[in-house]
Amino acid sequence: MDVGTAAGRRVFSESVRLGKQLDELVPGGAHTYAKGADQYPQDMAPVVDRGLGAHVWDVDGNRYVEYGSGLRAVALGHAHPRVTEAAAAAMARGSNFCRPTALEAHAAETLLSLVPGADMVKFAKNGSDATTAALRLARAATGRDLVAVCGDHPFFSVDDWFIGTTPMHAGIPESVRAQTLTFRYGDLDGVRRLLEEHRGQVAALFLEGVTQTEPPAGWAQGLRALCDEHGTLLVVDEMINGFRLALGGAQELYPYRPDLSAFGKAMGNGFAVSALAGRREHMRLGGAVDDADRVFLLSTTHGAETHGLAAFLAVVDVYREEDVVRRLHATGELLRGRVTDALRAAGVDEHVRLLGLPPNLVHATLDADGERSQAFRTLFLQELLDRGVVAPSFVVSAALTEDDVAATADAVHEAGLVYRRALDDGVARYLRGRPVRPAIRARG
Repeated sequence: MDVGTAAGRRVFSESVRLGKQLDELVPGGAHTYAKGADQYPQDMAPVVDRGLGAHVWDVDGNRYVEYGSGLRAVALGHAHPRVTEAAAAAMARGSNFCRPTALEAHAAETLLSLVPGADMVKFAKNGSDATTAALRLARAATGRDLVAVCGDHPFFSVDDWFIGTTPMHAGIPESVRAQTLTFRYGDLDGVRRLLEEHRGQVAALFLEGVTQTEPPAGWAQGLRALCDEHGTLLVVDEMINGFRLALGGAQELYPYRPDLSAFGKAMGNGFAVSALAGRREHMRLGGAVDDADRVFLLSTTHGAETHGLAAFLAVVDVYREEDVVRRLHATGELLRGRVTDALRAAGVDEHVRLLGLPPNLVHATLDADGERSQAFRTLFLQELLDRGVVAPSFVVSAALTEDDVAATADAVHEAGLVYRRALDDGVARYLRGRPVRPAIRARG
């Protein structure tokens, strides 16, 4: 195969060796499917050695500008000194005890100050725990079994109620899968029909407040009105939008007024911490109540580890003092402009498109017919990796500099020139191995 590129080939020999070892020891080769080697060009999946700011170094010594850090969890940049110092100081005092710490009260007050309309909070370690707890609470509060999730949003939980809606549903009983319905983002009439068809049966609607486009006019208010009319709880998943679009997530910017919301990812800048926040009338059911059955809401041994909560509190301080949200928006806008110009100059701006709001950009790779293509995605990733850019998305961190953005744009332009030739000559001529595959798939 003729690779057709003038870029210097990077060496990945140690990453390949460790990748094979991981495949033998860890199902899927990684502890998150989206981090698997099958998401990267063949024999070009870097195994990371360390990170600092917006850069990572792999075990072969290659240095990269990195996007989508920690699957959007590291919005301040790797090893941010104030966050790591706060976590280290907390660990030096002990990380877990048989009773709550003062940090838990401080962290709870802090999160609730950020989330409009939330009165109570419970902390956990990952997003799935928080969203599944929200569903359990909604079912208890309403006495209903069904849940409706936005089918346009890619992920809500590792648990059966959501994974049963995906192609990767092996091991999940059909009876469980049948309890989850789907609706389309922005389709208020579709939500109305769904709730009418299943009147009195839907415990909760789950959605992200915003993904690639702004919510249509009246959407957020309409959902609230429909949920009130049908006695259904509105749950907004803020895992991505919280601490990225705004500290309080999409509900800070748009009039959703959820009953419950779930936060995680960037709230700890890489440290494991998540949260379920909501209205007292619902959240109190997870406590000591005499007028209703108690809900086993969240009860995790490590949910309130001191270093995770200390990291969260340090993150909030940095955001407030340095206006991080504004920086994420500004950096995303700069990146979008520079990358779009680079793609246009290479003649592929109609085939590689940037989607989403500035702090949360993703790229779509299209073939010569304008169809989404895993082969062309692989080629794009391949050429960027050889030029020192890891970009499964173009999700920015606050650590990115103008020099990083300029280097990225240069790499995109050169990758775009190869992409242009592949559109003309056929992509197979330029790929060095098999195409990447969807992370959540039924087989293979």
